[in-house]
Amino acid sequence: MKNKINIAIDGPAAAGKSTISKRVAERLGYIYIDTGAMYRAVTLHVLNTGEGIADNLDDVDIRFSNDENRSIYLNGHDVSAEIRSPEVTANVSEISSLKMVREYLVQMQRIIAAEKGVVMDGRDIGTTVLPDAELKIYMKASPEIRAERRLEEERDRGIDVDLSTLIQQIIRRDDLDMTREISPLKKADDAILLDTSHMSIGEVESTIIRMAEKVLKGE
Repeated sequence: MKNKINIAIDGPAAAGKSTISKRVAERLGYIYIDTGAMYRAVTLHVLNTGEGIADNLDDVDIRFSNDENRSIYLNGHDVSAEIRSPEVTANVSEISSLKMVREYLVQMQRIIAAEKGVVMDGRDIGTTVLPDAELKIYMKASPEIRAERRLEEERDRGIDVDLSTLIQQIIRRDDLDMTREISPLKKADDAILLDTSHMSIGEVESTIIRMAEKVLKGE
């Protein structure tokens, strides 16, 4: 039986990757790495400074807290709420498609995962960041379902946005992520496809835990 494995969870925006990854990591006692939040933090940094990313990428320090909130800190400041703003959402695909940004963060992510016991979610984890991950999952759901989920999240944050706008944003984001030149969003050949459109959070979590347990047992 293996002691620990790395779990890569990929999929389009608002597929529920972060929520599920947090829960799976907590159940297994693993480290959760929200790569999407890392790209959002870099995007926020660019928007706040108004400088070209090439000029100050080395000055970007990103850290995650170990508490239950899994807060993300950018240069010492908690930016967990700020990185979810509509402005960051509208610009993150463009920033994350830059080669220098991806190389910088991928290196950081691989270092964290080197000792195993990591649940990492994003769009190119199984294909690029952790191609040797022992368990790879590609989560998907229809744009309409994902928009409804995002609408709930935005309302909880006090952000007023309509469903049709969110659907269009998600479709546009999918297109940008799937057609970008560097590390486009796609399912790894050895990833397990998991359609969560009609599954509850608990059902998705239990399904992935069962998958992980099988891998840990060598089945």
